[in-house]
Amino acid sequence: MGIASETGRLRQVIVHRPGRELARVTPSTMDSLLYDDVPWVEKAQAEHDGFTAALRQNGTEILYLEELLAEALENSEARDYALTTTFDPRSYGVAVAGALADYAATLSPQALAELLICGLTKDELVAAQGEAPSSLYLAALGPGDMTFSCLPNHLFTRDSSAWIYDGVSVHSLNRRARRRETVNMTIIYTWHPAVAATHRWNNGTADGPAAIEGGDIAVLNDNTVLVGISERTTPQGVERLAADLFASSPAKRVVALNVPKKRAFMHLDTILTMVDPESFLAYPGQMESMVVTPAAAGRLSVSTHAPDEMWNVIAGAMGRASVRVLTPEASPTEAEREQWHDGFNVLAVEPGKVIAYSHNSHCNDFLRANGVDVSEISGSQLGRGRGGPRCMSCPTRRDPV
Repeated sequence: MGIASETGRLRQVIVHRPGRELARVTPSTMDSLLYDDVPWVEKAQAEHDGFTAALRQNGTEILYLEELLAEALENSEARDYALTTTFDPRSYGVAVAGALADYAATLSPQALAELLICGLTKDELVAAQGEAPSSLYLAALGPGDMTFSCLPNHLFTRDSSAWIYDGVSVHSLNRRARRRETVNMTIIYTWHPAVAATHRWNNGTADGPAAIEGGDIAVLNDNTVLVGISERTTPQGVERLAADLFASSPAKRVVALNVPKKRAFMHLDTILTMVDPESFLAYPGQMESMVVTPAAAGRLSVSTHAPDEMWNVIAGAMGRASVRVLTPEASPTEAEREQWHDGFNVLAVEPGKVIAYSHNSHCNDFLRANGVDVSEISGSQLGRGRGGPRCMSCPTRRDPV
């Protein structure tokens, strides 16, 4: 297993088919769960099946997150870790944390995996226990309120972990609604042998302050990693990752781009993705760039470059005289609409071949006109949590380019 580029033929990927957790997204919960609208669950599932069908047609092996989690939970140490880490009295109070842990301990690995993703409402907990635990926390909840929350953003498997070379980075996620994803991914990468990594570049925690998310990470080649400092990824998170990479990986530099801090640009891959080893699909505009390299005694050296130098900095870091930048000619309105709908968030399945949402016709037609093979999938419901094909994939193995 390993990732040394963004565009080598994609051989294996972790995805999450949306399930019952998506039905927990309601008009009253969608903001806190980071969704822009209430998704149609069955349609989202059908669209995700279309996504995985497109991957399989390209010869990509599909690993499902929920299945990996259930298989890892066959291990008693993994179960103990899941219960003690997930059901923390600091979050749910002493009584409810104990009741949740007692209930979870009775479940099969498959049912426990579903619980860790779907959460549990007050009504469901009372039904499972036969009576309501005596709890201030529980008394303050309404009948349909969640005792512990669902994780509908597990759909976007790119963010909670990312493979870089022969190792994996497990992330401390920025938003409260996503932080328990780190617990589930730690279980998978610690106790499931099929996805064990040679190195663990980053050991995220569910409350870690040095946040970093995989949508901000791109492996440019066998010695250069591109990272966005964004609404979700902090400079501290980038420094921590860079230090770990420099200590044990082939990485010689990390190029950090200062992404505008706004929801529309929440991750670097909402405005910039690679389609072949020398070409980027990019939203108009450039950003300040910072090149991070190792210094003596485990320290870091940082050089800062003006926005108009961005593409030269990236090309130089990749050992190229230049890179090809594919920016569709469009009115500001057209460009903004397609960027919002993840038009620039494409997933390369081999050099010059990508998967994209079908509703972004302007970007897709532009790519085809520039020699890129585009496989279109429906994404009207999948994108309601702000994510495209790249967001929905955590590549674990690509061919060299």
